[in-house]
Amino acid sequence: MYPDLVADADGVKERFAVLSKFFDERSRRLMVAAESMALGHGGISVVSRATGVSRPVIRQGVAELKRGQPLAAGRVRRPGGGRKRIVANDPAVLADLERLVEPVGVSRGDPESPLRWTCKSLRRLAEELVRQGHRVSYPVVGDLLRQLGYSLQANRKTKEGADHPDRNAQFEHISRRVRRFQAAHQPVISVDTKKKELVGDFKNTGRELRPQGQPEPVRVHDFVIPELGRATPYGVYDLAQNAGWVSVGIDHDTAEFAVETIRRWWQSMGRPVYPKARRLLITADAGGSNGPRLRLWKVELQKLADATGLELAICHFPPGTSKWNKIEHRLFSFISQNWRGKPLLSYQVIVNLIAATTTATGLQVHAELDRNAYPAGVKVSDQDLAQVRLLRDKFHGDWNYVIRPH
Repeated sequence: MYPDLVADADGVKERFAVLSKFFDERSRRLMVAAESMALGHGGISVVSRATGVSRPVIRQGVAELKRGQPLAAGRVRRPGGGRKRIVANDPAVLADLERLVEPVGVSRGDPESPLRWTCKSLRRLAEELVRQGHRVSYPVVGDLLRQLGYSLQANRKTKEGADHPDRNAQFEHISRRVRRFQAAHQPVISVDTKKKELVGDFKNTGRELRPQGQPEPVRVHDFVIPELGRATPYGVYDLAQNAGWVSVGIDHDTAEFAVETIRRWWQSMGRPVYPKARRLLITADAGGSNGPRLRLWKVELQKLADATGLELAICHFPPGTSKWNKIEHRLFSFISQNWRGKPLLSYQVIVNLIAATTTATGLQVHAELDRNAYPAGVKVSDQDLAQVRLLRDKFHGDWNYVIRPH
């Protein structure tokens, strides 16, 4: 290319870069056409290389300028111009695509679809449509899916199973008991076991800020490290004080471990705040180490009542409603946010991360390691159970009961 054409090409490139962002399709076409006509012979090739606009488009613009016939207001192409939409040429493509995306159900397609058990990526969908005789590319498949109202969505936990007929009544009962205890300045706590965590350099869900290109290296496979094991955080959340206690256990999650955590909370946090307390209300799930059917749970609570002199009132949430327990969304959720993306390298790291959890509403958390052993499978005899001073409520005595000290 001649030196003067090189200079002209540079000028065209600069002007196009500055002005093209303000033009629509037709204005850009006419602009590059005018530039090529100004350059004369070879101008179309120079402008095409400088701007990236194809030669046919530039020639089309030149023809429009020579005709001198402006288009109707608001149009950038002649009526009928441009490529026809694929649906106009292939009306069956939408129905075939929807059968691939939704191959299950009575009226939603064929259960024998070739993509029934595969990942439905855009490329895989396009390949299957081509195999069925349609001429589509994966970007077109994306456009068609948006036209049909589809988008990438994750699973959502909404199914709770069959509702217990007294579910709402139990919620109201718990609410009344909590208000009554708080009005009398008696402590109310929510208790539960957080998800067990592998200890070691394992991937932890979430992301944290790190230098670009330097993610934290972790293990590929999540196999327990025998010398480290798993951590079992059991929490106690004080509703009135917005404060939590978490014992990080290294052994089994048993009722003995659960009640020992409540005992530690009372000795270190509860009694100093409620020196005149005579009763303690405990709200808990209907399963796990604090389930209402566990004999050991009641026997250990009796020991706690005898040691503290407190009358223990226990209210269990109905089965399948654990997410309504206050500790889940007032304590455990914030702990998960605080340690997201951080490998739980040791028990001490877990304790430190839990204890450092705070919120804008003033949440305070104390955490400590519980190195005690809690054997699983402990049997409670009828004689031991008979020693429990248990008084069941008239409403669902299996969920609501009081254990009095001897």
